[in-house]
Formats: sequence, C-alpha cells, structure tokens
Amino acid sequence: MESTQYEAKLQLGEHELQISTGKMARQASGAVVVRYAGSVVLVTATLSKNDRDIDYFPLMVDFEEKMYAAGKIPGGFIKREGRASDHAVISARLVDRAIRPLFPKGFKKEVQVVCLALSSDMENPIDVLGLVGASTALSISEIPFDGPVAAVRVGRVDGKFIVNPTFAQQEEGDIDIVIAGNEQSVMMVEGEMKEISEADFLEALEFAREPISKLIALQREIASHIGKAKVEFVAPVPDEELARKVEEFAEPRIRAALDGKMKTEREADIAALVEQAVAEFATDGEAVDSAKVKEVKNVLEGLEKRLMRERICKDGVRPDGRSKDEIRPITCDVALLPRTHGSAMFTRGQTQVLSAVTLGSPRDAQRIDGISNDIEKQYMHQYNFPPFSVGEVRMMRGPSRRDIGHGMLAERAVAGMIPNEEEFPYAIRVVSEVLESNGSSSMASVCASSMSLMDAGVPLKSPVAGIAMGLVIEESGAHHVLTDIQGVEDHLGDMDFKVAGTSKGITAVQMDIKVKGVTAGLMKEAMEKARVARMTILGKMNDAISSPRPDVSPYAPRLIIIKIDIEKIGTVIGPGGKTIRRITDETGVKVDIEDDGRVLIYTADAAAGEAARKMVEDLVAEVEVGKIYEGIVRRIVNFGAFVEVLPGTDGLVHISQIAPTRINQVEDVLSVGQKVRVKVREIDDMNRVNLTMKDVPGALDPDNNPL
Repeated sequence: MESTQYEAKLQLGEHELQISTGKMARQASGAVVVRYAGSVVLVTATLSKNDRDIDYFPLMVDFEEKMYAAGKIPGGFIKREGRASDHAVISARLVDRAIRPLFPKGFKKEVQVVCLALSSDMENPIDVLGLVGASTALSISEIPFDGPVAAVRVGRVDGKFIVNPTFAQQEEGDIDIVIAGNEQSVMMVEGEMKEISEADFLEALEFAREPISKLIALQREIASHIGKAKVEFVAPVPDEELARKVEEFAEPRIRAALDGKMKTEREADIAALVEQAVAEFATDGEAVDSAKVKEVKNVLEGLEKRLMRERICKDGVRPDGRSKDEIRPITCDVALLPRTHGSAMFTRGQTQVLSAVTLGSPRDAQRIDGISNDIEKQYMHQYNFPPFSVGEVRMMRGPSRRDIGHGMLAERAVAGMIPNEEEFPYAIRVVSEVLESNGSSSMASVCASSMSLMDAGVPLKSPVAGIAMGLVIEESGAHHVLTDIQGVEDHLGDMDFKVAGTSKGITAVQMDIKVKGVTAGLMKEAMEKARVARMTILGKMNDAISSPRPDVSPYAPRLIIIKIDIEKIGTVIGPGGKTIRRITDETGVKVDIEDDGRVLIYTADAAAGEAARKMVEDLVAEVEVGKIYEGIVRRIVNFGAFVEVLPGTDGLVHISQIAPTRINQVEDVLSVGQKVRVKVREIDDMNRVNLTMKDVPGALDPDNNPL
C-alpha cells in the first residue's frame, strides 16, 4: 500500500518529542506515532462512512494500555488485559474533553480515536502524548476538525516550572496539571496542586503557552505536507417556517419555565411542552413524522438555550432566580451512619452527596500494577451516580467512565491533605453516593468526603471544598461568569470549571468548555470568584465539623504500633509465615510488618490486641542477665533441663542449679511441660543462656507441681 511518510521533531522539556506518520495503521483516516524519551504511543483517528441517526456527536475515544509496553505480563489466570484501568479511562477522558468542541455542530458520522501505548519508560507520563497524537491524527485526516490543539503537563519543583515533569518530579513538586489549548486560548485544564495560590495557577497557564504554540506549529507543519482534504460537511438547514411556528408556540412557556423554577418543576414543564409541540407540529392525524419530531425538539432546545442565556446576559438572573455569584442553600450533616467509621452528607440546592469512610490496615491499600508506574494507594475515593439521583430508570452495570473520572477528581482534591502512612497508618476508602443531582456533584463529593474523613478521626491537614463555575459568552464577546452552576447551566452554557481547595489554596481543577477556548483574563475572573465561593462553603462545613475527631470510631480497627529491630522481622514472620499466622489465628487480629521494623496490630478487641502485642514483644525480646522469667521445661537430659524462657529461646538449668540441696536426678524435680521460674545466671561467650532456680521465689510449689 502506498503511503506518505513524514517525521517532525521538537525539543520539549528534557527530551525530544517526535511525531511520525505513514508507517503504521495506514488504513485509519489518520495515524501518527508520538515518541518522547522511552515512551511511544500510536494514535489513530477513523471516520465511519454513514451518519448516525442520533441527536449528539458520536465521538469515541479509547486509551489502550498494554502491559507489554512496560515489559510486563498481566497478572491473574488469563494473562490478557481486561477492562480499561482507571488511568486509561482518565487519559481517554482527557483527550475527549480537549478535542470534542472542535468538531462541526451537527456532524453525525462516528469518529473513533484510539491511543495505543506501545512503549512506556515508566518515567514519563503518556497521557499528554495521546492528546497531542489525537489532534495530529485528526488534523492530517479527512475528518472535519477545527484544530489543531496541543497539551503539555506543567509541574513546579523548588519554585521552577517544568514542561512534562517525570513521575519523580511530580511527587517532588507542588503542581501537576495538564493544560490544552490553541495559540490564543485555553481549551482544557485538569490536575492537582498542593494548596497553591490563584496567581500561581495563572502563572502555570501562562508558562504553558509557549510549548503549546510550538506543538501546534509542529502539527501544522505535518498537516501541510501530508494532510488529506477534509470531507465536505454542510450542516443541516432547519425548516425556518417550522422553527418560527414552534418558537411562537413555545416561547412564553419556556420563559415561564425559566422564571425561578426548580429543576423538577422546570423539567416537567419543558417535557409537557415538548409533547404538545410534537403533537401540534410533527403529527398528522395518528402518523408521527420522526424527522419533524427531531427538528421540533432541536428548535425547542435551541430556544431554551437562547432564552436562558439572554436572561442571564440582560437581567443577570439565572433559571432558579439566583444572581450570577449566588451559591445555592447549603446544609451539612455528619455522623449519619452508626456503624461506618465516618460519614457526612453535603447538600447544595438539589445536589446531595453522602460519603462514608472505611479504615483498614495497610494491606487493604490498592496496589496498581500499570504500564506507567507501580503505585500503592493508601487513600481511595470512589464516586457512584445512581439513576434515581436524577429521577431516571436505567440499568446499573458498575462504574461508568464519568463515575471514574469524577471519583478521581475528588480523590486528587483531598489526597494532599491526607496524613502520610507514618502519621496515620491506615488504608482509607471513601465512597461518595450521589443521592440527588442538579449540577456539580463531583464538587459536592469533595465537600462530603472531607467532612466524613474528619468524622472518622482522620487527621486531615485542612478541610477541602469544591465549587463549579460556569460561563455564558455573548455574540459580542462579552462574558458572564456563573458561580455554582446547576445542570441546565452546564448543559446550555459554555464552561464547566471545577475548582477545589482549602482556605490556603487550590488542590485540584478541571475545566471543560464548549467554545473554542477561553482567555487568561476570563480564567483570572473565574478563579477569584471560585475562591470567594470556596471560603463561603468551608465556613458552612466548619459549622458542622470544625476539626477531626480526637479518635477513630469504636467500630474501626484499633491500632497498636511496636517498633522492632529489622533483624527480628524474620523471627516475627517465622518460616513460611508460620509464626505470624499463629499470632493472628490465636488472637484474631491483623498484623502488618513494615520494612522499617514497625509492627502494626489492628483489632477492634482491646484484649486481643494486647495479647498479640505480648506475643510479638516476647518473640523479639532479648534475654537479660539477672532477670527472672516464667518458662516451660522443654527437654530433660541427665545433666539438667532446657527451659524456654522466651519464644524460640531456651536456656540450661544445670542439675546443680535446680534446688538448694543436692538431687540425684533431674526427673525427681522437673518434668517436660512443667512451668517454672528461672533467673538468667549468665550468657556465655558462645551466646548460651545459663539459668538457675536457686533462690528464685516461687520457682516450684511445695509439691513440685507446675506453677
């Protein structure tokens, strides 16, 4: 097969980024290979031949992580990759959100973007490579695409900004954000930070402009040499007469629905209006014209969008009657669930999230074996969005991509405030259940999870709150930033900008837009309004719970920490784990041993915990000269008896040291299994323990019976 090959390179941060095309996946509409250090990602964009009869743009983005990319074989019995990892889902969403606004409105052919990780050096993140590759593949293909768009990851270590930091630099630094944009504007932002200021965040955006511009220039160079002609697409022309009649019929009703009504009432009014409009304009007798039904619905949605935006722009009034900067009423409740280790519910308007905390031992931490880096997560946050939360009925088949993405955003927002394992050696799982939703449920889960962690006695460094900011841009270019957006404002507005943080600074952000970029000035305004709103929410949360509980729940595992010599770790574990299993079997506790010599005992039973502590301490205890021990006679020989004074440690009581007077044979006084009190007389040069029973109070009872 004939193909056009081309290769372009660019120094980006510490490494050279290379984009090549024409050798792989030549039957896709567009395909490129992106190389950065030891990481390689093949990205393809493919266009279907037929339009889909649907009311949305059918874009599919998949990020495929294959274990061979990191030189690994998948674990488990099947030895084949299964469902996409959470990291792959997050990476796919990252690409999707950056490119989706750049397709023409009304385009209904399926487009699939596949990012296939071929090699990972496990030092440099590969998600941004997939995004750059997706834009390039679309730009050189016949698919209509108003790009290119480019992205870089920005970090900061010791006050210095870094392009595409390594995993090690991310851990060391205080900023880790992915920024996508074009030459003039920001298209998408997502990442986590360590309580940085709004000014620092804006500085990071500015820092990203130059490398993004260079990446876009690189893509334009490639497209100019081997780009295909774009398929002709003409947006469907609406029936102007039908649209006029539908608007005349519906406008008063939609204005009334948008006049201060709550979500349920507004949606009921709109649904009834749609039904009447379809009956009026798309039904002839009993026959329904399906094409006209869609056109009527499109007109109604467009009218609702225009009227909502018009009211916000002209009157400064939102659909539920709020002003642009007004937050919905907030209520906070804690300690709702009696047997969970911590719980809290955060309600903001018609969005309500219940979070529950479970504490476990370090062995309950999530171990992730991936192609980028192997990690162990002490803190896990999971988000669930059941259909009843929006009054719908649908199958529940496990977490969706949206659930995973929202859960990860909330996890990033709070993770930096979780104490390290040395300070609080528990695995922590938070589950946020969305009970009701009308916008910004992910930020509500940040607030609920923060309060539930404090209710569980987790010593958070600071509570975290989140807020979602919206945007309406007029045709003139004037803009209106909205604080605490609800569902209809997200759906019909131009931006969903989520900001989470503490009273000191920002911890996580995520921005999606429906327009082709936002300016730095607009971002600055949105950030400042988000900061003011965040402080208000933190105050409400503080009224419910102002600091972590002084102790964990009585139903949570209690923790006992023993520090032992690392040379004794093997003694506690025993051959094949025999000794540690005996401790857990006899006491019912959980025991974890860390490499630094910490023995962590978890139990809800205080007596069992103390019993396990004594067993461990006895195992690692050193025999002391002059100290009296209660031991057990383990073996008798003709010159004395061997007594176990500590687990695994025996000493010899010579026949002359058994009694104050001479005895003829050891069996006259002692028997195997008998309990006796002995004193350590000496430890000789060969580390042998010599014992005595002479002058030891209670060494034997009067009848030589075991003590």
